[in-house]
Amino acid sequence: MPVSKEVLDEIALSQAEYELIVQRLGREPNEVELGMFGALWSEHCGYKHTKALLKLLPSRGKAVVVKPGEENAGVVDIGDGLVAVMKIESHNHPSAIEPYQGAATGVGGIVRDIFTMGARPIALLNSLRFGPLEEARNRYLFNGVVAGIAGYGNCLGIADVGGEVFFAPCYTANPLVNALCLGIAERQKLVMAKAKGEGNLLMLVGADTGRDGLHGASGLASRTFEAESGLRAAVQVGNPFLEKLLIEACLELAEADGVVGMQDLGAAGLTSACIESAARGGGGVEIDVLKVPRREQGMTAYEVMLSESQERMLVIVKPRYKDKVKELFDRWKLDSTIIGQVTGDGIARIKEGEKVMAQVPVSLLVSAPVYRRRVSKPVWLRKLQHLDIATIPDLTPESCGAILLRLLSSPNIASKEWVYRQYDHQVGNNTVVLPGSDAAVLRIPSTRKGIALTTDGNGRYCYLNPYLGAAMAVAEAARNIVCTGARPLAITDCLNLGNPEKDDIYYQIKECIRGLSRACRSLGIPVISGNVSLYNETKGEAVYPTPVVGMVGLMKDVNRHCTISFKDDGDMVFLLGGGNGDGLGGSEYLEVVHGMIAGDLYLDLDLEKRVQRCCLEAISAGVIKSAHDCSEGGLMVAIAESCLAGKRGFISDDWQVAGRLDATLFGELPSRIIVSVAPVLAQMLIAMAVKRRLPVVKLGVVGGERLTVKGLIDLPIKEAEDAWRGGLGKRM
Repeated sequence: MPVSKEVLDEIALSQAEYELIVQRLGREPNEVELGMFGALWSEHCGYKHTKALLKLLPSRGKAVVVKPGEENAGVVDIGDGLVAVMKIESHNHPSAIEPYQGAATGVGGIVRDIFTMGARPIALLNSLRFGPLEEARNRYLFNGVVAGIAGYGNCLGIADVGGEVFFAPCYTANPLVNALCLGIAERQKLVMAKAKGEGNLLMLVGADTGRDGLHGASGLASRTFEAESGLRAAVQVGNPFLEKLLIEACLELAEADGVVGMQDLGAAGLTSACIESAARGGGGVEIDVLKVPRREQGMTAYEVMLSESQERMLVIVKPRYKDKVKELFDRWKLDSTIIGQVTGDGIARIKEGEKVMAQVPVSLLVSAPVYRRRVSKPVWLRKLQHLDIATIPDLTPESCGAILLRLLSSPNIASKEWVYRQYDHQVGNNTVVLPGSDAAVLRIPSTRKGIALTTDGNGRYCYLNPYLGAAMAVAEAARNIVCTGARPLAITDCLNLGNPEKDDIYYQIKECIRGLSRACRSLGIPVISGNVSLYNETKGEAVYPTPVVGMVGLMKDVNRHCTISFKDDGDMVFLLGGGNGDGLGGSEYLEVVHGMIAGDLYLDLDLEKRVQRCCLEAISAGVIKSAHDCSEGGLMVAIAESCLAGKRGFISDDWQVAGRLDATLFGELPSRIIVSVAPVLAQMLIAMAVKRRLPVVKLGVVGGERLTVKGLIDLPIKEAEDAWRGGLGKRM
């Protein structure tokens, strides 16, 4: 019997895909089987439009333990028998509908990905995008998302140590909510998400199953967002206190005997957890849905298998250990129930008592079609990249100070204290560098080492040049890590883009992945995990292509970390690095002052590598007192931020500003770091830069209570601070 278009739309399958299922299966699927196919063949689970492209990303490295797609999260070795487990994921459409619960359950889901591998979660970061705060709806979404992140993360006792927030009109109907979690584990005690060993038992642990989250993976995350009506049921409801119990119980279980594997129930619920675990283990599964504890009456097998109720875990247990495992969960006041077993026939068999409700090969369920498209650069993009800077009036010397204040108060640059003061960023007592710096720094418990963490991405750059914009996200993340004194170690990425069935969007996806790959290979940083979030589009308008890069770095001695703040009066301030071009393309200055989003980008990855190596070498040698990445807002914004962080002024009497004032002061050329050094060590820094064939320019000295560039800017630090601190809060 043919399936209606309405049914296929509900589970985000095309007619052609349905016909492919019939062909491969040799018959028409029943309702439960079709729902399972819809979930696992969705873009969210099946990566239909990106799987081929993602193979371009480098995932090998001496420290890489688990690569993308192999497990719930990526794993990288940090020495001393320890590993860092890291992943970033999106919860965009749920947050557009129910901002508090959408963001909260996004945090809950990413945390489960970490502790399901036996790692103790120690840090959260987030990358957020919203429409302009002048609109009440955007303020509502912003408030709700931040509250949801804080409400869930704070209850778990995991430090939320950093992130980023960016505002642009294209995110008005499609806020982006990306959550990153990092955990630490003993390498020898990692737990894998594999359902293997015929006869081993499937144990469901945690919350009862309800109808919340139905079609979350297929209907919500894998199609464009046209309206909220009818979609609220697809948003899950979280319980952080229950999740906290799951964390502690599962970490204790990871130390025990008899556990074959663990898998959290996230997108597509039981279907995804069981089928993907079986696929990794090379076997099959048999489940009786009547054994699944429920909190709602009359649930069908279809609903039980596709529910995305939160705070649930699947544990694969050897039969002789089932009582001991149950005793452990009982002690933590967690319900646990045997719902099925691992089989050796490679079949996913779903039963309701004795009645078989679905019977499909596991290999078929996890073999979504892979789409490749031939696309070319859109004509409109060529026009957008052309910017004749001569047609834009340059700044006058008298206007430079006012423009700096205007940029400091822009929500994209202003202090994000309004956000992170709602988070508990010191719980666990491991946080060394607090939010507001280039990257967070945490100590690794029981060692002298530290890790640095950051998230970076600029959708406006990627809109203008998706290839270079994505590469610049990697470069900036690495610069931020290096500025703390850490060596970049690994990347997790989240690719947020529009409808991949459109040529222009597919071009953006392809170029973003190519750009990420090029930068990662050039800088020698592997990608160990990630997530793709497509269909971020409402009524034909897509968000900027927004690849977000989460990066972890490692430092041998956490006590020798570096920060962005100017330290002592009399210290000399240098610009390390540089490059060609004016840096005005896609800049905050160009949009804020001239209302323009145009121009092209510039990036020299060889120069970038040399800048980073020089900075890291200088920090390790104790030459540099402060280091700050030069990014949004350009040179003067970076100097101002170092002044504000250190509560010290800056004086420049002999810096010769050449060329256009707007480009020099506020252009956003990459591969630049503002550093400060004691005068006696200035020549050593210069020698290090010369050795690396790097431009190095003295800008001024630290001191006083004003930010002064002779003939151009003369502002009290207090005035700059008021603009910077009030830029976001005043709009709320």
